Amino acid sequence: MLGGYAFAWGTVAAVTSLLFAAGMAFHDAEFLGAVAGLLAYLAAFLCTVATRRLAMAWLVLPGAGALMTAAASFVQSLLT
Repeated sequence: MLGGYAFAWGTVAAVTSLLFAAGMAFHDAEFLGAVAGLLAYLAAFLCTVATRRLAMAWLVLPGAGALMTAAASFVQSLLT
């Protein structure tokens, strides 16, 4: 559950910052980021249930979430 949350949070941060950097209004980018995060959490949940190697899900989900969060932080640092 925590890995899926980290993955969804990274998705929200990355999508929101990338859409805002592309010129979309902040609140529109924030809303679309939240929708993408919800879909990412659902996809992460379904993939985790379907996987045969649970240890791989424990590594991939938090790792991907951390990478997307770092990318979002980098994009945000370029905007200021």
